[in-house]
Amino acid sequence: MLCRLLLLGLLGAGYATVDAATDEFEAPQVVALLEQGRAAETGIGGYKRPGLALALYCDAGEMGSSEGFFHVGRILQAPASVWHKPALANAYLALASRLGHQQAGELHDPTVANALLPELCRDFEEAMAKESFDIEGYLMALTPARRKIAALIRQHAPRYAVDARFGLAVAMAESNLNPLAVSPKNAQGVMQLIPDTQERFGVKKPFDPESSIRGGLTYLKWLSARFGGDLTLVAAAYNAGEGMVDKYQGVPPFPETRHYVRRVMYFSGYPLPERNKTPLLR
Repeated sequence: MLCRLLLLGLLGAGYATVDAATDEFEAPQVVALLEQGRAAETGIGGYKRPGLALALYCDAGEMGSSEGFFHVGRILQAPASVWHKPALANAYLALASRLGHQQAGELHDPTVANALLPELCRDFEEAMAKESFDIEGYLMALTPARRKIAALIRQHAPRYAVDARFGLAVAMAESNLNPLAVSPKNAQGVMQLIPDTQERFGVKKPFDPESSIRGGLTYLKWLSARFGGDLTLVAAAYNAGEGMVDKYQGVPPFPETRHYVRRVMYFSGYPLPERNKTPLLR
């Protein structure tokens, strides 16, 4: 437990703690990352994208997920992988082990020194930026129930002057289109609105997909008007709150928010924010 708390302190306050090898206590955003990472790794809904899988798994790890860091280490340790980097694998497996992941400790190779990690996940972010995301292929591989939710977002988005793909990207980042998702902060439903935001935008049934989608799209429309149509700031405000975007005059310098903005823009098909330009000034 002490190692877990120390590592979470290094990663930043506010991230959810995670049980090893289970999604039972994962936050919805972390579950979404693990699901999307598995799809990218195995080629579900398109060709295999190990760089994207590593970026998504590593984002989950930075949110406190031992499972995320475990999968990063596992991929880097595989001899046949183009990403075969034993020392780097050991470093991520060590992080997963410190978070309580038993299998990570078993995979850790004591004959190989751990690589230094001056900055988590950076190499994977750069690999992610080199290829586009096949959102159609990804959605087609989802369950019929989740495809129906995606269709609802596409149906309603134009009525709220929201780019349908951007609305889908937010829903994917928030819950991976899970209508029953509940976060540790009590954000609920497909669009993961907290009760105060539900009240602001008229959501009476947060676990009803259409109600959640209408509320989320209304909020995105409001944020777009507030931030002059800058979708990078809209995504940042959806994650961290518009007050934080105002406070920092751009994307707040929180790893979770930076990574969230990157994923939303990536899933949307828009250019990714450059690391050396965050926070982005209005």
